[in-house]
Amino acid sequence: MARTREFDLDAAVNAAMEVFRTKGYEGTSMRDLAEATGLGSGSIYAAFGSKDGLYLAVLDLYRQRYATPMVDLLRSGNDARAVIREMFVGTVDGITGDGQHLSCLIVGASMERAHQDQRVADRLRSTTQSLESALYDLLAEAQLRGQITSARSATDLAGFLVTSLQGLRVMGAINPDRAALTRYAEVALTCLD
Repeated sequence: MARTREFDLDAAVNAAMEVFRTKGYEGTSMRDLAEATGLGSGSIYAAFGSKDGLYLAVLDLYRQRYATPMVDLLRSGNDARAVIREMFVGTVDGITGDGQHLSCLIVGASMERAHQDQRVADRLRSTTQSLESALYDLLAEAQLRGQITSARSATDLAGFLVTSLQGLRVMGAINPDRAALTRYAEVALTCLD
């Protein structure tokens, strides 16, 4: 008879996410994960197969928690400038608001794991493509209405804005100065003029 799991997988993935955001993939040991989740390494291996399996589950949760609401925000509005500004302000708030200065898992995974693990690269690509697609839809509609410039393609604008968003996260990890990050976001928004 198989044993029933006696722990909450979602809680374990959430706890692991905080460790990976703090220490990165390479800097996180199985001991760190066991301490954070309250699980023995055997339970982690049984549930996720490996540290890599847990990391992939963490990337999925991160997308659900951070990227999906951003996509929903972009799909919810008619005023492209206001919605995109809200997305950037929310990002700056996330970087500077909690005082913990946890790294963006997308940026960290891009630098640390994407070139080594195709599954990680695929998840990151899917996440950024969903953001670009939502931005493209919003921008293309705004261009049709004459609300933003048509001098650049909606595709290029969407790609640039996602790149700028990720750049804010990188700079925020180096120097989480709210005023500076807000100024950089405002400069990025001038691409809509």
